[in-house]
Amino acid sequence: MNPNLKTAWAAEMSRARTAYAAREDALALHHLERAHILGQRFFLTHWSTHWWMLKLGFRRSDRREIRGQIVRLAAVIPGYIFGWVPKGNTGGADVSAIKPMAIPKDLEPLLQDYSVSRDVIVRILILGPLTALALFVLIR
Repeated sequence: MNPNLKTAWAAEMSRARTAYAAREDALALHHLERAHILGQRFFLTHWSTHWWMLKLGFRRSDRREIRGQIVRLAAVIPGYIFGWVPKGNTGGADVSAIKPMAIPKDLEPLLQDYSVSRDVIVRILILGPLTALALFVLIR
């Protein structure tokens, strides 16, 4: 993750946590959605954003959001491995998990290098040999 993108994601998460602590749930969700847009290409940032969305769902006793975030947390792993992250998706249970969405104008400059196909190729190049090594060790 490039430094500018990392800084922007961390700032959105900080704003979300501050709003969450102040019980300003709508504002917390707003910042979590922006953090999701910024961090969904990367495993830990993507998972963390959904974890906070789940926490917010529990606080609001929103069963749909809780179910949606549990599914999304599980989907982060294959989504990361296969590069299945729809550009601009806000990550809430109120939108399709596979629907690309418009990126807010102020976030666009941070996501100019967004390439799902490149991300998938890099993951295959990294995870392929690691998987082969793990299988070799297990079979021996």
